[in-house]
Amino acid sequence: MTLLEVRDLRTQFFTADGVVRAVDGVSFDLSPGETLGIVGESGCGKSVTALSILRLIAPETGRIVGGSIRFDGRDLATLSNEEMRELRGHKIAMIFQEPMTSLNPVLTIGTQIAESVVRHMRVSWRSARDRAREMLELVRIADPAQRLAEYPHQLSGGMRQRVMIAIALCCNPRVLIADEPTTALDVTIQAQILDLMLELKEKLGTAIILITHDLGVVAETCERVIVMYAGRMVEQAPAAALFARPLHPYTRGLLRALPRADADGDPAGGRPRLMEIPGIVPALTRPLPGCAFVPRCSFAVERCHATSPALMEAEASHLVACWEASRVAEAAT
Repeated sequence: MTLLEVRDLRTQFFTADGVVRAVDGVSFDLSPGETLGIVGESGCGKSVTALSILRLIAPETGRIVGGSIRFDGRDLATLSNEEMRELRGHKIAMIFQEPMTSLNPVLTIGTQIAESVVRHMRVSWRSARDRAREMLELVRIADPAQRLAEYPHQLSGGMRQRVMIAIALCCNPRVLIADEPTTALDVTIQAQILDLMLELKEKLGTAIILITHDLGVVAETCERVIVMYAGRMVEQAPAAALFARPLHPYTRGLLRALPRADADGDPAGGRPRLMEIPGIVPALTRPLPGCAFVPRCSFAVERCHATSPALMEAEASHLVACWEASRVAEAAT
């Protein structure tokens, strides 16, 4: 059963420098209870894909120009603004990158959780406050009754992120989109937040789309992974298969860039050497006739410059957009 179906999604922004093709033909499915990771460098289109699903692209700067987004059989592109407002935070919820810019600084934590419950679940304010306290208990915030009366600035970064999770889950959404949910948190708090999300997923049956640039987080939490580059999907596979045998040069580069305890050390300092990906991401305002990764790719051949490869199944449940995927696989073994 497919809960969310995205097909050939294209989102563009219109700037003084030209049209930015932020999302260029993204397609994927999400099943109930699944955890799907979307990874890639900053600016690759991960967050814009999430905002497009929820139709949160500001119309004065950009818009969805093609493709379809179907949730539970309904085409979200055909819904009215009021219908989308009813769906957001209820059926599909999102945790944004920075809680301090997402939480209202002049409203208490209890008010911010309760107002979502009142809107979507049509209950009294007293019942909504009770639900808010239950959610703070669920995300393991100590002394929830006191925290309900506090403001965002009175909480630590980790506690604010837990509040964001509580707001996102208070109406039992079927899909939770988490956009860099552990950014700016220390490693210990990161682990706690991720464990909490997975625990709540098991309790509530919520499907999760986890957007991140941290491959370590993906390895620990996701069942399936999409790799994006320059607005395009370049690889999709079960997490174990992707890490064991990457088929795209960009994915291979990302994995080689991870610090490893067994890596050769820097002769001067003895620290592990990081393998960077040379070059920079191409400007998305210019047409990309071939593979967007060509300028940075050591596997590129002539046809890579001329024709963009389609995303095709190279191995069982393993999709890749690369003309030289077999050579990349050989290099990874």
